Amino acid sequence: MLLAELTVRHTRRHMPTRRVALGQRLLPTAHPGYGPLLLACVAATTAAGLDEEQAEALGPLLRDARQGLSVPRRALRFRLQLDTEGLALSRHRLLGVGHGLVAELDVHGNHPVPQVLGTVMAAAAMASYPRQMCLRAIAAAIERPGVLPEGITARWVTEAAHRPLDFGRRPAAAASAKGRPAELWWGVPADLRWAMEVFGFAPGVPPERDEILRRFRRLVRLAHPDHGAAVGGAAERIVELGEARRVLLHER
Repeated sequence: MLLAELTVRHTRRHMPTRRVALGQRLLPTAHPGYGPLLLACVAATTAAGLDEEQAEALGPLLRDARQGLSVPRRALRFRLQLDTEGLALSRHRLLGVGHGLVAELDVHGNHPVPQVLGTVMAAAAMASYPRQMCLRAIAAAIERPGVLPEGITARWVTEAAHRPLDFGRRPAAAASAKGRPAELWWGVPADLRWAMEVFGFAPGVPPERDEILRRFRRLVRLAHPDHGAAVGGAAERIVELGEARRVLLHER
C-alpha cells in the first residue's frame, strides 16, 4: 500500500546544467508521519553524495527552509526551480508491505545531491508546523547517513535500468492511456525516458530516426534566440536537446 511519495525532477549527472524541481508528492504528516519518514529515508541514503562544500552549505539551507524557500534560487551549486520541462525523474515511495514498511528508493538518476535538495524543497513548501516536523526528520537523517529510521527496509529501484527495452512486456495496467505515468513508462530506462520526454514522445512506441531528427531540428529552431526565443537559458536548452538526440539515436 502506498503511504507516501516524493518525485524529484533533475538534470542528469553528466549534463552541464544543474537544475532540480519538485514533481508530484504525497507526504502526509499526521501520525505516524509517513511523509517525514520518507523524506528521512531519502536524505539518509543520499546525503553522503554531497561533497565537502555542499555538506557545509546544507546546514544554512536547512535553516533558511524553516521560513520557506523562495524559488527560483541557487543552492548547493544547483538551480532550484518550478519548471520541470526536460528534467529526468526520480520517484521515491514509502510502502506498507505486510506488517512492515519498505522505502522504495529510485536510483535511476544516480544523482544524490538533487535528491537531498528535493527533500528540503518538499518540506519548505509545507505549512509552518509540518514544515518544521519534516525539516527535523531530514536534519536527523543527515546526521546518520546510510541509517534508515527504525523498522524501515530499503528497496532500490534499479531493475528498469538494466532490463532490455521491450515495450510489449508492460503490465496490462500500463497499456491504458488512463494508467499512472510511472506505469505507462514501465520498463523504459531512465535515460531513454528522459530523452523521449524532452522530444515529446509518448510511451509505448520506440521513436523512428527520421522523426527524432525532425523534432530535434524544430525544437532547436524554437529554442534559438535568432527565432525569437529568450537569450537566457537558450544555450542550456540546445545542449539538452543535443544530448537527448544522442540518447535516442544510441550514439556514443
